[in-house]
Amino acid sequence: MMMKNRLTRRLILLGVAWLITAPLFAQASVQIEHWTTAGGARVYFVASPALPILDVRIDFAAGSAFDPPGKAGLAELTSSLLTSGVQQNGQALDEEHIAEQLADLAASLDGSADMDRAGLSLRTLANPAQRSAALALMQAALQTPTFPQAVLTREKTRAAAAIAEAETRPAAIASRRFRQALYPQHPYGAVPTEASLSAITRADVVDYWRQHFVAGRAVVSLIGDINRAEAEQIAEQLTATLPASAALAELPAVSLPAAATVSVPHPAAQSHLHIGLPALQRGDPDYYALQVGNYILGGGGFVSRLMQEVREKRGYAYSVYSYFDPRLQAGPFVIGLQTKREQAQAALALVHAQLREFIEQGPSETEMQAAKQNLIDGLALKLDSNAKILSHLAMIGFYHLPLDYLDSYPEQIAAITAAQVRAAFARHVLTDHLVTVVVAADAADAVDTATAGKPNN
Repeated sequence: MMMKNRLTRRLILLGVAWLITAPLFAQASVQIEHWTTAGGARVYFVASPALPILDVRIDFAAGSAFDPPGKAGLAELTSSLLTSGVQQNGQALDEEHIAEQLADLAASLDGSADMDRAGLSLRTLANPAQRSAALALMQAALQTPTFPQAVLTREKTRAAAAIAEAETRPAAIASRRFRQALYPQHPYGAVPTEASLSAITRADVVDYWRQHFVAGRAVVSLIGDINRAEAEQIAEQLTATLPASAALAELPAVSLPAAATVSVPHPAAQSHLHIGLPALQRGDPDYYALQVGNYILGGGGFVSRLMQEVREKRGYAYSVYSYFDPRLQAGPFVIGLQTKREQAQAALALVHAQLREFIEQGPSETEMQAAKQNLIDGLALKLDSNAKILSHLAMIGFYHLPLDYLDSYPEQIAAITAAQVRAAFARHVLTDHLVTVVVAADAADAVDTATAGKPNN
């Protein structure tokens, strides 16, 4: 109890300091410094002396898309188990000892994985003593993890139970089926199952760590109350003794699926609908035009066309949205909504009609001005904390985006024209490759409506 109270007091003090200084920091330009370590890791650093905090993140090209065939879930298990046990100074530390040390330091250390990336994130106080101890734990988690068999077994059981539970929820079913339908022959389409988790052994975890968590595939991102020399020392400390780089195949290009509707019966009162296709790689020059266009179509909340037409005018759905998710290879464009079972056909027909109209005619100048202003004004809210800046810093580094990406974002958005939006949507949202997933009690009844009347591009 004393340890928890000590941690709570430290976190409250840090939170108060952040509330005082955040508005000032959000108005400042983000000055990114970049270099490469002796071992080939790319480093991205922002000095932020406003708070006595250091945030460090290290990402590897080791996301779930790199899972071996038949072992979906391996990347996520590997990254989550990095902090389950380590060797440090000749001593074995289990997860309880690691957690106790982190609590005493008022630090947090977490593994994570998405489609493209996997790695670790650390938040610690910036004073040398606590920073050094927290970084030593992060270093051990990266370089000398022990991957205890008992913890692996427990986490596999927990993950399998979560999958079994998710398969009872229509929203989760729709998301998994949609991913599989968009990428039927690509690693992006592989989803963890009870069988794939069961097939994963401790040897698989160790091999995955040795092959993928290497300096040559690492991106180190740092922001906090340190200087450049200290940042260089930290980056070397975290990456210098990582396993040697291995020659690994890059992700294959994505093939567009044929237009299709996947019907999944479920007794839920609401129909869950996903519509989309693989559409956008990170770094594509059409990114800014698609951002503006998506805000107008379905990404702008209550001011978007889909919300106005589907919810406000007809009451077909409480929420309807769209987004692009760019990745190393073509990430998805998605339209999603929930609606009453008896309204599913009409809602699908309306969404398709609105999308066709937007692709064919593009946005109005009034819509363009409002969208660009909102996107530009909203940038400050995406940079109002060190954690948010760290997320952008890691994205810039991992995807090789320009160092001035954040500073140039307003200019890039402001320069987009309605004609560019229309052309970008025509290039990326190819309607004869749209996939629709319907999870509903009467899902089959929506098939004809969902697939009828689509124009060819």
